Amino acid sequence: MARSFTEALDAQPVRPFQWMIAAVCMLVLVCDGIDLQLLGIVAPLVIESFGTDPSTFGIAAGAALVGFGLGSFAGGVLGDAIGRRWTLAISALVFSLSTVGAASAGDVTQMALWRLAGGLGFGGAYANALALAGEWLPERWRGVTVSTLSVGTPIGGTIVGLIGPGMAASYGWDGTFLRIGLATTLLAVVIVVTLRDSPAFLLALGKREQAQKNARFVLDTDEELAPERHEADGEEGQRTSVFDKRNMRLNIGIGLAFTAAAMVAYSILTWTTTMLTARGFTLADAGGAVALAGVTSMIGSVLVGLAMRRFGSHRVLLAISLVLACVLLALAVQVEALPAAPDAMQQRVVTWLVGAAGGFFSAAIAGMYVLMTFGYPQSCRSSGIGFGIFMSRIGAIGGSALGGALIEMGGASTWPFFAILVVCAVVISAASLVIDRHVPPLRKR
Repeated sequence: MARSFTEALDAQPVRPFQWMIAAVCMLVLVCDGIDLQLLGIVAPLVIESFGTDPSTFGIAAGAALVGFGLGSFAGGVLGDAIGRRWTLAISALVFSLSTVGAASAGDVTQMALWRLAGGLGFGGAYANALALAGEWLPERWRGVTVSTLSVGTPIGGTIVGLIGPGMAASYGWDGTFLRIGLATTLLAVVIVVTLRDSPAFLLALGKREQAQKNARFVLDTDEELAPERHEADGEEGQRTSVFDKRNMRLNIGIGLAFTAAAMVAYSILTWTTTMLTARGFTLADAGGAVALAGVTSMIGSVLVGLAMRRFGSHRVLLAISLVLACVLLALAVQVEALPAAPDAMQQRVVTWLVGAAGGFFSAAIAGMYVLMTFGYPQSCRSSGIGFGIFMSRIGAIGGSALGGALIEMGGASTWPFFAILVVCAVVISAASLVIDRHVPPLRKR
């Protein structure tokens, strides 16, 4: 009886070609993060050059976030239609050339349009990189790899944070955009030369000859492969769309959980410095708390893949959401109890609680990527991941925009701010119960 490509991969060791696929996808996401975060690094220079104020400039800063959400879903649909490889190459060209174009912007409107276009590429690259890498790996490594890849964009943001100021000092903000954009255009060549669509995906499209050819890169035997069978698939040969009724519970759960987790993340990352400086922290100390959350977020993203591999996604998501709710409550209590001049120990406790929150909300977000890679069938996996990312952008915009209003609403109290975040953590728990396709524990596979 013919085996599926995933079954064939599960029966043998992982080959260098498969790790190369994952490495190139990680490189794409790191470059995605470099281009995405570049404007934030050089923003003071751009604001001065445009002769505008930070409030007006926020339109340009937020444009990439809007484009990211739209591009993730549109790029996912395109990836399911023409293939992950070519869509990934197109997405990389879009965001790199938009970065080049942004170097010529002369006002906020022009910059916003270039960043909106770049956001379309950022989102399309993210959805297809995760889908492509996951499809080339056996199930025992798929979740860990996908959750690890999700830290590629934050790593890119860290890199540009280190090199961006120096480049801007030497070449100006426009020269920095130009050089980084031109450098990342090379990604399209790397993608086309090194990456291939997976045999499982090609079989779902009916491209059997190409699927068998690509399978020879990794399989020990030249065997006839059977198409993947997924519980969401229709009749033999029938492709499933992301909004098919069989995906309804998965869509609802993913949409709720992703929106809630992103709202917690962006609320904490955007408003912690404002909140803590009002409570007696110096800007450097408040920034240190946010920096710690950035480090723990990467750790949490990697560990959640390992945890889901062993214990399954249902238990892990429930545990993450409940612990996150407890951490947020503890953080609220500590912040409320801060005196006008907090001592070193009080600041340390708050800082570590912010770091803990970063680890758990990022674990929830990375866990969504693992779940989507497992839950959506081959025929709509990229668009399914794109849908999830689109919902996360809604949460991101909500956290960025509403966080300040909640802090202002509370006056001297931060309870309205933290109350909403705790509710979001509980929503993640509820969503995990709605989802009907969880990654099973290792012992049940």
